[in-house]
Amino acid sequence: MAEHVIVGLGNPTEEYNKTRHNAGRMCVERLHEVSDAPEWRVEKKPPMHWIKTTLNGKKTTLVLPDTFMNSSGRAVAHFVKDKKGAGNTVVIYDDLDLPLGSMKISHGRSSGGHNGVESVIKALKTKDFVRIRIGVSPKTTKGTAKKPTGEERVLKFLLGKFTPPELLVLKKVCKQAHEALEVIVSEGYQAAMTKFN
Repeated sequence: MAEHVIVGLGNPTEEYNKTRHNAGRMCVERLHEVSDAPEWRVEKKPPMHWIKTTLNGKKTTLVLPDTFMNSSGRAVAHFVKDKKGAGNTVVIYDDLDLPLGSMKISHGRSSGGHNGVESVIKALKTKDFVRIRIGVSPKTTKGTAKKPTGEERVLKFLLGKFTPPELLVLKKVCKQAHEALEVIVSEGYQAAMTKFN
């Protein structure tokens, strides 16, 4: 199996720390915290944090783009040079279509209006990479996502910070995402979809 590249999308700088739009980045930061991976390496061109480590015994590169969300693709393209590489790329990001507390694995879909994913698609010139979508919307009584509406409200919601109880929920989801990643790198994304979706 070729090496996997795992990317956590978010905005850099302290200002965006713990915001809903940074859920993907937070999950990869968390993965780094709980694994015995080395310290992050900081790169200027393109701006990013990255490290080579192993996950479930498989070689893996963790990447946190340090550009704003809509330029995330630059860091990914630094590691992914062809279609095969794209197939071994996993992008983790926040999804308004899913309620907080849930995650979904998908492959080869459109960006669904997510600027970070759109940037990765453009940079890699393909949609064929794996996504782990982390739910950030409030839950309705039926357990579905209660999305904010209107561009301004969506932006305000995404750039708003998680509350302490929400962070606890996110921590559990990140743990589940880590388990899914272990299956993805060792058995492939279809096996992970069967198990986790």
